[in-house]
Amino acid sequence: MVRVGAPTREPEVDVELEPGREALVRVAVATLWTDPGATRPVDRPALAVPSDTDGWITGMDASQRVGDCVLSQLLLGERVLVTALHPDGWARVVAVQQAAPRLDARGYPGWLPTAQLTPATPDGGPADPLVVDAVSTGLRVAPAGPVALAGVVLGTRLHQAGPAVDGWRPVRAPGRPDPLWVAETDVTDLPATPPTADDVLAVATRLRDVAYVWGGLSGHGIDCSGLVHLVWRRLGVTLPRDADDQAAATTPVPAGEERPGDLYFFARPGRGIHHVGLVTAGRGPRMLHACYRQRRVLTEPLPPDRVATLVGVHRV
Repeated sequence: MVRVGAPTREPEVDVELEPGREALVRVAVATLWTDPGATRPVDRPALAVPSDTDGWITGMDASQRVGDCVLSQLLLGERVLVTALHPDGWARVVAVQQAAPRLDARGYPGWLPTAQLTPATPDGGPADPLVVDAVSTGLRVAPAGPVALAGVVLGTRLHQAGPAVDGWRPVRAPGRPDPLWVAETDVTDLPATPPTADDVLAVATRLRDVAYVWGGLSGHGIDCSGLVHLVWRRLGVTLPRDADDQAAATTPVPAGEERPGDLYFFARPGRGIHHVGLVTAGRGPRMLHACYRQRRVLTEPLPPDRVATLVGVHRV
């Protein structure tokens, strides 16, 4: 067992984490790392409590945004299984809400700072949580009051803590004893029915021009499979985290029968799937995707080299 005190910028919380037990992410966005030693000086904002994902991404140049030290990101309240604790302030975890069957049957494995976690409670909260619908919002100490937790992103699930007051909803935030408040306009109920293609593309379109960040999973920065995962997460559907696993979890569609909202998958000859994009409407094959080459989310016709590496169309 490791006991750590939260930094003085947040309320003091005595955090107890134990291997073999679940914990919750207590920062707006937690970055999952390949190894504690892989972090760089430029990564300090992402390692802090509270984390500053926007400051981290804007502080990196284009090459630093595609380093291989980042595996994925986890959102506020996301569950992890703690598998090991190190006295230097790091936890080896499995992100159980991000399927990665090639890596670990339990979820996506990696490393998080222990200060960004809090023990999970036996009560998982109400069965009908709210989901953040804004690209980014802040949780406040009171209705219209000061921001207590900034940068809470699209797709984050929040447990309600009572009735709305003057356009503000009280919610529970992991690691905090008192409810925080979010603007009603920034959250919504999870859909009760499967999303339509229009629903999928409407969410994805709001992420256009977001920076490409390897392993990114937020409206501050995102990668190709992160975009697909996050869009469907916002709509109440859980897909695996990586593109090849997403292909395995979805249904192939015959070439030429794709429709908006389907997924294009790409692979070079003799190699595994390396890219995914959302099929969009328009003349000729077009997709909305997080583009490594142009370092942003965009919509474009498939150029000849993309068509040459297109290996499948799938439907969720």
